[in-house]
Amino acid sequence: MPSDHDVVRCGLCGARIRWTVTASGAAQSVNADPDPSGNTAVFTDGTGRVRSRGISKERPTLEHAEWLARPHIADCARPLGAPTRQTHPRTGVRRQPRRPR
Repeated sequence: MPSDHDVVRCGLCGARIRWTVTASGAAQSVNADPDPSGNTAVFTDGTGRVRSRGISKERPTLEHAEWLARPHIADCARPLGAPTRQTHPRTGVRRQPRRPR
């Protein structure tokens, strides 16, 4: 059973999630608790980063310390009318286009 030190709340629905890094370097949220019906293998690498990979035909079983989880996007119960992406206020200086010399 994974520890809860990396569990956060979804900004849209408030569910417990973990942010993982996929093999391609993308961020993916998964439900915090293991789910035997999940299709994503989750593990913590040697540096403490939570990683994930999809269960595929080439690697159909769990390896080493992996556990099954479901991607949170499949279960997110965001309120009706809420945006699909969490929006953040913009801060800082907007870059201006270069002017020809």
